Amino acid sequence: MATQAPAANQESAVIFFDGVCGLCNWSVDWILSHDRRGFYKFAPLQGDAATRYLEASDREDLDSVVVLKNSKLYRRSEAVVEVLREMPPPWNLLGTGLAFVPGFLRDFGYRLIAKNRYRLFGKRETCRLPTREERARFIN
Repeated sequence: MATQAPAANQESAVIFFDGVCGLCNWSVDWILSHDRRGFYKFAPLQGDAATRYLEASDREDLDSVVVLKNSKLYRRSEAVVEVLREMPPPWNLLGTGLAFVPGFLRDFGYRLIAKNRYRLFGKRETCRLPTREERARFIN
């Protein structure tokens, strides 16, 4: 069974993302630029941290971002809502508003984008490598 990542506690959360997906990497860059308090840490679904902290089904489903926050796992659109809720205004308001949209509708839109993300946003040959400044925010 997977164990909780030590970096995921009340002061931080971990976003597990598809390390070769162009959209996912753009999203990580966006979060890094907007999350000024450094709440989120990052780990690719293809990496060792995901193997240590997530179930096999989470690591195999590269179509889903997984957020570990307060010892709870959030997947797909629910993960997006949780990420936005921790962002500064107006993004936190967008997250709160999206929370009122029924999950099956949010996940329908999420899956539609996820299914086509490589075609629309590209795919890298290797997982994203953090810059020297970003290294503290990435978990191995």
